[in-house]
Amino acid sequence: MMQFAPELFALLIGVAFLAGTVDAMAGGGGLLTIPALMAAGVPPVSALATNKLQSTIGTGSAFLTFWRAGHVDLRRFAWPAAGAFAGSVLGATAVQYVRADFLAALVPLLLIAMGLYFLLAPPMSSVDRHARAGPFGLTLIVAALGFYDGFFGPGTGSFMTLTLVALGGLGLVRAIGNTKFLNLATNVAGLLAMIVGGHVLWLLGLSMAAANVAGNQLGARLAIRFGGRGVRPLLVVMSFALTAKLLADPANPLWTLF
Repeated sequence: MMQFAPELFALLIGVAFLAGTVDAMAGGGGLLTIPALMAAGVPPVSALATNKLQSTIGTGSAFLTFWRAGHVDLRRFAWPAAGAFAGSVLGATAVQYVRADFLAALVPLLLIAMGLYFLLAPPMSSVDRHARAGPFGLTLIVAALGFYDGFFGPGTGSFMTLTLVALGGLGLVRAIGNTKFLNLATNVAGLLAMIVGGHVLWLLGLSMAAANVAGNQLGARLAIRFGGRGVRPLLVVMSFALTAKLLADPANPLWTLF
């Protein structure tokens, strides 16, 4: 069992609150929590597992808020959610067999890629349009995103929202709401796989989850009222800043490649 200084523990809880707010509005909360956990000395797989615990509870809270507001279509997205669940189980199982040093070197590269995505991706429409992909096509795409979420995670919510806007024909707020349904399926699946593997830091994860729920509630209400505007610049700055923090450690395995 890892021990954390009180100020570090409090900082991680604060990051979880901010991540929950951001995640409910636009996805990408893991861009904040995973690097923060790794910078605090948590091993990569345990960081992914503990993040999965707190994000599962937080996403569940946001899902309920969007569902009660009428922005979730459970029937239409039941099969995509099942595909997301299956993909996430495979991804979360696979990552537990990846060497820790390789994963520690891979995380900064993935964070840079996510930061560039949020910087360069076009804005999404807030108006419903004609769907370009049917249920089967959406299920395959979401299953692939589920695998990514189980294996790593940050940005999954944004990728799903983009998919539902561009291919599912949904407006931004409805896309965000249904993303919470799909993301809840991937989070539950990934968490179960991580629990079986014994990688979850329960005390830290549950403490962060409480803060994440509060952040998700705030973010969901802001998203319903204002959409996801204004969040992307924050995600870009934070992802690059936290990447720099990880790379500042000369012991990071990435430096052994050069």
